[in-house]
Amino acid sequence: MTPTLVQSHLPRAGSAPRVDLGARARDWAEIQERMLVPLYEAVYERLDVGGGTRLLGLGCGSGLALLMAASRGAAVTGVDASAPERLALARERLSPEAASQARARTDARLVEGGPADAAGPGVPAYNLVTAFQPIGCMAGDSEGLTGLLEAAAPLAGHGAVVVLAGWGPPERCATSSVMKVATKLADPLRSAGSWRPAARDDLEDVAQRAGLKPDGSGRVACPFGYADVESAVRGLLSTGLFDAAVGATDKAQVDKELTEALHPHRRRDGTVWMPNVFRYLIARTP
Repeated sequence: MTPTLVQSHLPRAGSAPRVDLGARARDWAEIQERMLVPLYEAVYERLDVGGGTRLLGLGCGSGLALLMAASRGAAVTGVDASAPERLALARERLSPEAASQARARTDARLVEGGPADAAGPGVPAYNLVTAFQPIGCMAGDSEGLTGLLEAAAPLAGHGAVVVLAGWGPPERCATSSVMKVATKLADPLRSAGSWRPAARDDLEDVAQRAGLKPDGSGRVACPFGYADVESAVRGLLSTGLFDAAVGATDKAQVDKELTEALHPHRRRDGTVWMPNVFRYLIARTP
């Protein structure tokens, strides 16, 4: 996976104290999102995603997972209520012209809002719903997911497949040690957004609360690979997991401590490599 995950990125000079949401969305799309490609591939392969798939992507972000499904022939719809900057990039990726160049279906739908906003007359029921944003890394990071799944269930047919994703055990995720920087720096605020290790049944608990029936699971190696430390810092900051730490201190302090935490993962050629394992759960609608 090295050629896919480790790519060069030009540094941004003169970072402003406030978060540039457009630049951060671009960092997510160009640096960080590709780290989850093995997860998307494993799920689509297992479920045989193809021409008969009608997919609803919850929290679709900048749309890479949707593009990969559309490239397999799936009809895709993505919804996202919290990241308009990422959704704008998804519209670029899934525009008819760009999709055609990627040999993907060109009829993707992208909606700024929740699942209910994707409903409408003549829209057939979805047979696959995905929530690929991994949970189990920050305290409370699954709280909004239950409601999102409950809202999506009426748009899916009986027995439709729902896929949830989460971080694997900390001992199998090298990035866990780096994520603890967020907890350490945010502690003065007693932030609810602190890092925490994934619990074994996180995904099952969410599925149960949403009224879904678990029907299988799997684990996927998703190494985080970066061209250099600067790219690693930008990529990790783009996740939003360090926002509380930046608020409690400042970006310069977070950058400094992230750089120090990444040092053990830097290789002789200057690249940064952190093996991780992610877990996915397959569930079904009632």
